[in-house]
Formats: sequence, C-alpha cells, structure tokens
Amino acid sequence: MTLYRIHMNAARSEEFPEGSDKHGYDFVAPLDEDNHLDPKAWKAHKDDCVVRRFSNGEPDERGLLRHIGKGWTIDYDPDTPEGDEPFFKLDKHLISVGEYLSVREDDGELRTFHIVAVQPYLK
Repeated sequence: MTLYRIHMNAARSEEFPEGSDKHGYDFVAPLDEDNHLDPKAWKAHKDDCVVRRFSNGEPDERGLLRHIGKGWTIDYDPDTPEGDEPFFKLDKHLISVGEYLSVREDDGELRTFHIVAVQPYLK
C-alpha cells in the first residue's frame, strides 16, 4: 500500500467551458494495486489523508478525507457534518490520470473534476 497525492482540476462545464486549473482539489489517499481507494489502508493512515480545495480568488480550504459507510467525504470540521463535501461513488472509481470524479460542494452543486496527476505521497 502506498499513499498518493491526487490532483484534479474543474472539468469542462457550463461554469467552466474550457475547464479550469484554478479550481480543484489536491488530496492524499491510499490506493490498491488496481488504483482504487483502499479503505483498510485508509483506516491506518487517515490522519495523513489531507485535502486542499483551491478556487481562484478565494483562500484554500483544508480538510481530511473521511470514509463513512461505503461513501467518502471531505471533512473540513470534525466537530460538525455541516460543510462536508461528499464524493460521488468514489469507492467505485478508478483513480488514474484522465479519469473524472465528482464532488457535491458546499453550495449543494455536484461538480466534476478531471484527474491530472497521481503521484506517490512523500511526507
């Protein structure tokens, strides 16, 4: 098991017709040999699974990747579920350059992101 840093940018959408490298997420997660999230390894390394959301003109937001049931969410405040941002079916997605992931952001909108880098995470 290895931890990886995954970088994804906003995919093409009505909001971003050409996509945007100024809006997206960096997160650290354990991947199995098939490039899927490894929930057992996450449990052993959950404090290392940090997330950074970036958006042009706004301060970065930092949180942790959390595994809840079969779902995955970004937890910005461990004291409350308010403001958490769930991934859409992250447990089923391949985590690889060129793939797409969706996140329901804090404004309630489900936005799609393009994975542009997956690299081993070095603390």
